[in-house]
Amino acid sequence: MAISSEDIQKVRDASDIVEVFSERVPLRQRGREFWCCCPFHEEKTPSCKVDPNTQLFYCFGCHKGGDVFKFVQEIEGIEFPDAVRRLAERAHIELQETAGRGPSQGEKARLKDVCREASEFFHLQLMRGRSSEANAARMYLANRGFGGEVPKKWKLGFAPGKGELVAHLRTRGFANKEMIDANVAVERNGRVSDRFFNRVMFPIFDEVGDCIAFGGRVLVNDEPTYLNSQETPLFHKSRVLYGLDKAKAGITATGVAIVVEGYTDVIACHEAGVTNVVATLGTALTKQHIRSISRHASKRIVYLFDGDAAGQRAADRALEFIGESMTPEAGKRRIDLVACTLPDNLDPADFIANEGADALRAAVEEAQPLISFGIERRLAAFDTETAEGRASAVTEALAVLAPIKDSLLAKDYAIQIAGRLHLRENDVLDRLAKLKAPRVSYNDDSAPSYAAGSSASQSIDASEPVPEPIQLTETEISRRSYEGNLLGVCAKEPRLVQQYSSELAGINWHDPLHSAVASQLLDILAKDPSASAASIVAAITTTLPASARLFATSAGDAQGAEAYVAYALEALSMGDLEEAVDVYHAQLKNPEGLSSEEQDLLLETVTQLQKELNERKAAHARISIQ
Repeated sequence: MAISSEDIQKVRDASDIVEVFSERVPLRQRGREFWCCCPFHEEKTPSCKVDPNTQLFYCFGCHKGGDVFKFVQEIEGIEFPDAVRRLAERAHIELQETAGRGPSQGEKARLKDVCREASEFFHLQLMRGRSSEANAARMYLANRGFGGEVPKKWKLGFAPGKGELVAHLRTRGFANKEMIDANVAVERNGRVSDRFFNRVMFPIFDEVGDCIAFGGRVLVNDEPTYLNSQETPLFHKSRVLYGLDKAKAGITATGVAIVVEGYTDVIACHEAGVTNVVATLGTALTKQHIRSISRHASKRIVYLFDGDAAGQRAADRALEFIGESMTPEAGKRRIDLVACTLPDNLDPADFIANEGADALRAAVEEAQPLISFGIERRLAAFDTETAEGRASAVTEALAVLAPIKDSLLAKDYAIQIAGRLHLRENDVLDRLAKLKAPRVSYNDDSAPSYAAGSSASQSIDASEPVPEPIQLTETEISRRSYEGNLLGVCAKEPRLVQQYSSELAGINWHDPLHSAVASQLLDILAKDPSASAASIVAAITTTLPASARLFATSAGDAQGAEAYVAYALEALSMGDLEEAVDVYHAQLKNPEGLSSEEQDLLLETVTQLQKELNERKAAHARISIQ
């Protein structure tokens, strides 16, 4: 039975290598990386590195290494499919194993074409449709304050139904199966018809701006009010955030992401000038959502709940995110997730309409850490003036701390709970210590997705030797070492690949592997500028397994990465220039076939190049890289 690449990547993203490793081997953090004594050979001094950024491990003693699947394969002596199944079981992910294969990248591109064409059709119907239903759709949006340029900016549309979309897509050459697979059409009684009928349409775009799904709001008193696309090879509601393609710039600029619950909330916030807002799509916030947002939000993630009953249920579900990643012990992996509830049963769109954008910003500024938010909600549910109420309240409040019960933060909160309820601190701390920490679980709604650019259909063998020509000179060995370390640092800091893309493209790579890695780095980030380091490494090591060693062993840290990359690129560029000068010198020594004019021109060229090289070497020697 085959495991689809989507399921493999889902398991990969649900299996943080640091967490999986630490369940078997004690880890110690040094900077951004974790180190331990290698589990695969006897040693007294730690030489095994686990990198949370690239999601790879590597032992400098025995040279074993790879990704989380390779670790499980090696530690348990099993094959790759069994490693995937073992990690899927750990993460409570149900694998859909089939005898066939999942959709190819070409097939997915075709489904995106269906969605794009459907989005254009819906938008045209909204803007130019002459039916009374199209007029009602325009009126609905105008009444919500979404007239003028808003429909164009957000590509809003209207779905007339009656088979009009299916007929239109057929004229564009799309097959029934493609429409059904993209979930813009359904088959009923042997006939293919439009999935969306008489609804205002909200196209859903992925992070890079490609249409992948739709949400439709009904215009008559019918159920359900909102109808979202079902799960497709392109769309997984637990992984996609509405508006992220437009919000990521605002999130990066402010360092803060605000998560709301509806399409109109996102649009209203953006149109009011609050441009760092995204929404979940008919599901609670998931771990993959947080992972996607964290790539842009350097300060915190604000979970903004509606004031109605549904919003309060979402607030209770959010407490499931409380875990070690929120404690100071998490170090640089710490996630600052805060929460707040809007008053008077208002959603963000209504709140902005009533109070304005500044009031919303003020409410967001007052958001509490999720742990504190959860404790306050639990305490508020009981009458703490009675002994019975206090007994129930302390039980419920401490339950919020169960996932982090051994941390100093949990003990501090427990003492605060004791003070609020007028209980003895030691009694409350004893109860905290006796709590049973819940087991981490990933259900279908919280399962992380595959990251951009990766297929992850095989394991990584970091011990695979890199092909090398025989008898390399010391100069050539040094050159290739420079190349490898530079590419390793670039993969860990993708922003630098974009910043120095022209310089990287211009290097004459001496190692064929390095040339292939550089080409893939540039291609991946050209297609998806927001691709994470882990997804880039997974994609490249899938097609170039030998590159895993390169990524795992490369030195450098985030703080000094940019200076190092600039320094190394200049060194390699000077090496290329020096090679060119040597070639010209060789031609001058053997000028056979060159005219006197050509020899004079060659001499002038080599003299200028030598002068440039000497100046660059002198400048480069003055640079100190720590």
